[in-house]
Amino acid sequence: MSSTFRMPGKKGLVLAAAAGLGLPLAVAAPALSHGYTTSPPSRSSLCNTGQVQNCGAVQWDPQSIEGPKGFPQAGPADGKICAAGDSRWAPLDDPRGGQWPAARLNSGQSFTFTWKLTAAHATTSFRYFITRNGWNPAQPLTRAALEPQPFLTQNYDGRQPPSNASHPGRLPAKQGRHLILAVWDIADTGNAFYLCSDVTFG
Repeated sequence: MSSTFRMPGKKGLVLAAAAGLGLPLAVAAPALSHGYTTSPPSRSSLCNTGQVQNCGAVQWDPQSIEGPKGFPQAGPADGKICAAGDSRWAPLDDPRGGQWPAARLNSGQSFTFTWKLTAAHATTSFRYFITRNGWNPAQPLTRAALEPQPFLTQNYDGRQPPSNASHPGRLPAKQGRHLILAVWDIADTGNAFYLCSDVTFG
């Protein structure tokens, strides 16, 4: 890793029976990778632990914030980045007046980002972006609100990360309230995971 900074269920039995009868099958490939940031805690993590209420379905599914990869040139539309462009997770895009609980960090300090991966997968990289000075925390996240380059990248070159992935690095020099966007790029699908974490630099 390099760094720049059982038994078949009913569905399986039905498919097997259909195959035995020579019937055509159309089976969607399952999403095999899921995960979310735990330090600093992502919005989906805060919903899962009950620290934030009225989150909708993400409360029970914090690891599934998945959308098209290619960020920032492609990927979720502006204003829908924290939900990865998926309407099921729309409460994550709501800035709540800039009042999401924010983890306290120190400007420029060494810091280790951690993830809980419920299903790991071949990985291209994990990238970490941060908002620009003067961004508006009361507005949904847009590309224009972010610094154009990630301040930390962990390259995996197609390898699979551990279930408790950690990425040490150095935080940028910032003051006040900011948002960190973590992007987990999957190597062998067209998707990535998008996790927004609210932070405050002392």
